[in-house]
Amino acid sequence: MIVLLPENVSIIEVGPRDGLQNEANQVPTEAKIQFIQLLKGAGFNEMELTSFVSPKWVPQMKDATEITDSCLDDTRNFVLAPNRKGVERVRLTDVSAIAVFAGVSNSFNQKNSNRKTDELLSELLPLVQELKNEGYFIRACISTAFYCPYEGKMDIEDTIRVCKKFVEAGADELSVADTIGMATPEEASALFTRLTKEFSSTLLTAHFHDTRGMALANIYACLQVGISRFDTSAGGLGGCPFAKGATGNVATESVVYMLERMGISTGINLAEVMKAVDLIEPHLSRSITTPFRSLYLKEKESLPNKT
Repeated sequence: MIVLLPENVSIIEVGPRDGLQNEANQVPTEAKIQFIQLLKGAGFNEMELTSFVSPKWVPQMKDATEITDSCLDDTRNFVLAPNRKGVERVRLTDVSAIAVFAGVSNSFNQKNSNRKTDELLSELLPLVQELKNEGYFIRACISTAFYCPYEGKMDIEDTIRVCKKFVEAGADELSVADTIGMATPEEASALFTRLTKEFSSTLLTAHFHDTRGMALANIYACLQVGISRFDTSAGGLGGCPFAKGATGNVATESVVYMLERMGISTGINLAEVMKAVDLIEPHLSRSITTPFRSLYLKEKESLPNKT
């Protein structure tokens, strides 16, 4: 059987928000802005910039307004707004694309927002409808779509149900996440095959964490079933404060390198991505040691470079 892979793939860079939100060191606002600007220079047309969340719970995001004031442009710039209070803050900015999120797992949502899944949805869905009526682009981030750190494997029907709720409320995009990095290629293929059939008119994005080294294999499985949008994080930054042990998102540089070697265009300049990684690393609590970066440091001159 011949599988036709997409000629082009959209990479949504989530490092500035999802990548930095769980960082132990308080990264200076100016460093975040420089990080974002370097990434934009690498060719990203979609990016998560920051989160309008309570600084009490996520102090790394306390400078959300300063970030948006400095970094908005004519590309699609997402900010996360987890509740009505966050949305009210976003409404005071020029942001036009908002991300909301909910887990499939009751236990995860209880830890994250002190609400079970249906309770959380009853608050978020009317808010999504309001925002759509106001002209915002809405990205619905679906956490624990495969596995939960507290409940184990999620039923695929439960994941479909949560996704359907957001689509019916008007969400433009579903970003469906393997939050703790346990999904296999077979599971990735099964879920995204269902999603493409159920929600053919909705943008579908796969979001994989690389906790067990399976992210690239899962991305390849998704390519085979027609998915052409992926969340990635420069340097593999990330983690989840409510999913202990979950490591970073799949590294942008690894995904771009793989896709470009396969003849799939991303429009991303790898050398520029690595400049952004080099800039942010001194501000982090850990070194960036992705396999691609190790190669980059040894063989800068031999890397393929998108021009």
